[in-house]
Amino acid sequence: MKKLTVIILAIFIPSFFNQSKAQKGYTGKQPVIFADVPDASVIRVGDTYYMSSTTMHMTPGVPVMKSKDLVNWKIVSYACETLGNGDQMNLNKNRNAYGKGTWASSMRYHQGTYYVSTFSQTTGETYIYSTKDIEKGRWKVVSFKPVLHDHSLFFDDDGRVYMIYGSGSIKLAELKSDLSGLKPGTSEQVIIENAVLPPGNTGGLPAEGSQLFKVNGKYYLFNIIWPKGGMRTVVIHRSDQLTGPYESKIGFQDLGIAQGGLIDKANGDWYAYLFRDFGAVGRTPYLLPVKWKDGWPLLGDHGKFPDTLNLPAGKSLIPGIVASDEFKRKKGEADLPLVWQWNHNPENSLWSVSDRAGYLRLKTGRVELDFLQARNTLTQRTIGPFCSGITSVDVSKMKDGDFAGLSLLQKNYGQVGVKITGNHKAVVMILAEDGKPVEKQNIPVSQNRIYLKIDCDFQNRNDTANFFYSLNGSTWIPVGSKLKMSYTIPQFMGYRYGLFNYATKTIGGQADFDYFRITDL
Repeated sequence: MKKLTVIILAIFIPSFFNQSKAQKGYTGKQPVIFADVPDASVIRVGDTYYMSSTTMHMTPGVPVMKSKDLVNWKIVSYACETLGNGDQMNLNKNRNAYGKGTWASSMRYHQGTYYVSTFSQTTGETYIYSTKDIEKGRWKVVSFKPVLHDHSLFFDDDGRVYMIYGSGSIKLAELKSDLSGLKPGTSEQVIIENAVLPPGNTGGLPAEGSQLFKVNGKYYLFNIIWPKGGMRTVVIHRSDQLTGPYESKIGFQDLGIAQGGLIDKANGDWYAYLFRDFGAVGRTPYLLPVKWKDGWPLLGDHGKFPDTLNLPAGKSLIPGIVASDEFKRKKGEADLPLVWQWNHNPENSLWSVSDRAGYLRLKTGRVELDFLQARNTLTQRTIGPFCSGITSVDVSKMKDGDFAGLSLLQKNYGQVGVKITGNHKAVVMILAEDGKPVEKQNIPVSQNRIYLKIDCDFQNRNDTANFFYSLNGSTWIPVGSKLKMSYTIPQFMGYRYGLFNYATKTIGGQADFDYFRITDL
């Protein structure tokens, strides 16, 4: 049986293709995670799989997930608590880290320690996080310059440690034994001059997203390319030596499912873990069966996406990837479950789940002119093919100019909430379909508790959302207009539900959210 010693999967370049063909007879669901989980890097330790992914400007960042079957996953940790307190991550001085933050990560397990490495254009550094206890332990971090783009952390059999990285030309650099930076005296070495050669197309996206692993003494390097006029494609390079020379071939080219690597099961079966741009919900993971022939991994069914796959059925992404929250905490429980992430760094003095038992309180601390620059928006992923998010908000302690409610976060965002103007309250729905907010409806209300709901439809790339409010929590009234959701490069992320409260006139107000409930309809 072939032995997998290292694997990394990392993707970050978006493309837009039609939804996959029907899955007749498939025992699970494709995509295996119908949510934004890009740049996956997967390892197996015994009978357990761990996966790191990308959430860029979200805090905490670099989520780590766990599975027993490669199909059903739950979030168990974050490698990165914060990238620091710079203006971009704190949404200060009209700066932000949208589309930046932490990018494609690389996960490893070596001599009893788990490693997750990543890099950031926001800070201009490369990061390596490590822990002995991946689910309950704290992560240590070292960082260094320069930024090693789309790198693959690699522990070779002789104990030396490397990073493979680059775009177009793929490079190799050795690290210090303690991983704290590049080894003194080392210089980057080009191991593949033009990794785009197999498709014979010099246009489009050059090869990047390097993912290196070793099987039966041979080195296999996966890259993603996007030929001009074509679709995203997996290219595989193979060599007997880490430094090359490498021979190359197309590894997979179908439906735009591309860039990834290999993972073996304990029973000897092999799979490729890839992802695909899936419109507004984000970049979604797929699994392909792998067979070996003449020392090459063959992905899919004769190079095509298979209609059937012998894997367990996928269960709901609730509560492993997203989850409802009543904001009731027992002694010793974390203030926020792992499904939650803040949009950029939060101001921790301005939120609480203990000031009022059973509620999330969001306070205002500065005047905001732009929702996308407002701090303390608390988010969860949307999920496909359908999902619904509901909240209840007490607005009795909001101030003139305050706006609080439920949002869909992206450049072209949507909001439904309660806005205070003088002594009057109104349910307001806002759309920013071209990146500029437009008030679509304003409905005066008198009561202090308002219920809000947003339904999302990602089936067949419909990518639409409808907004509602209620005065009693059971009778839902449509409000505003339908949002046509679109995945945009500035944000580089699938749509997320967000709970928000920000001031436009004066600070010191607060909104209390009783719960957030998400269903997959």
